[in-house]
Amino acid sequence: MSQDDISTRKRDHLRAFQPGRRPPTGPEGSWLDCVRLVHQALPEMDLDALDLSATFFGHQLDSPLMICAMTGGTEEGAEINRALARCAERIGAAFGLGSLRPALEDPACIDTYAVRRAAPGVPLVGNLGGAQLARVDIDALRALLERLEADVMCVHLNTAQELVQPGGDRRFAGTLDGIARLVERLGFPVMVKECGCGLSRETAARLQNAGVGWVDVAGAGGTCFVATELQRSGDSTDRQSPLVGWGIPTAASVAEMGGLDLKVIASGGVRHGLDAARAIALGADLVGLAAPLLQAWYSGGEAGVERALAPLVEELAQVMLLCGCGDLAALRRAPRVITGPLADWIRSRGLTDAADRS
Repeated sequence: MSQDDISTRKRDHLRAFQPGRRPPTGPEGSWLDCVRLVHQALPEMDLDALDLSATFFGHQLDSPLMICAMTGGTEEGAEINRALARCAERIGAAFGLGSLRPALEDPACIDTYAVRRAAPGVPLVGNLGGAQLARVDIDALRALLERLEADVMCVHLNTAQELVQPGGDRRFAGTLDGIARLVERLGFPVMVKECGCGLSRETAARLQNAGVGWVDVAGAGGTCFVATELQRSGDSTDRQSPLVGWGIPTAASVAEMGGLDLKVIASGGVRHGLDAARAIALGADLVGLAAPLLQAWYSGGEAGVERALAPLVEELAQVMLLCGCGDLAALRRAPRVITGPLADWIRSRGLTDAADRS
């Protein structure tokens, strides 16, 4: 795929989040609403005494949030990245850059990812597709991460999206070996994320064996990139492609991580503080958001993103209080009832409880 094609695709992806448009989501949702947290009428604690802090690769966060990878490679992407990075730093969250592939292929794109001056203290995550690892120059990638002053490298897995994307990758053999090489040789901590289809227990175990310590499940229920690509290519999703909605819903994917020695970010369909609390109660260490914040930026700029983030943190704290939980570790031990298809999934898969890993 040429550099012009990549840049056009990046602009097309952003267009789906502009006012008057709604990015397609998976038909089944995230299943986070299948988690019912048990109300405690005597919490015996004060709201302002709650501890929402978390750690991410040794970085202290004021809130257990990550603004997930969205964009880069275009001037519009540069403006969005700087605004979102500033918001992440102010709220004490981590921040992920969009795929660095354009910057690796065209150095003129590098400045569209340069956010360190705008947010000098934010934990910053670089990003590259797993399908590109077989062809990436590790030394060049390391140099790019150093230039951007990144803290962590993320490999994203988006096989379903690539399969329906015109000109997308079709070669996926060797991705796991590529991840293992990055862990061994890159000199930066490496995490792995999905892109809307979730991670299974089997995949996560292979990543753990390759030396990966953090994963972002990025489950079904948020933006459906298969449907996004079909729309972008002019192929109507009205025909109900069987791959629209493919994947593991976010709540089920978090549950799939139970019993593994992995730190978990739950993203994909998180829309408010109750969703965040549900994900953490299932065992997540952090919660990630992307689409709602990009939509907030288009509707209200940087101030709009701040207006979207503030209630989410406040709602998370309120739910923690109502569950009688003073910190995130307590929330992972909080009584909860699993209902509906999530209960069926956990039972059918014989999953170990992912919570109380702190």
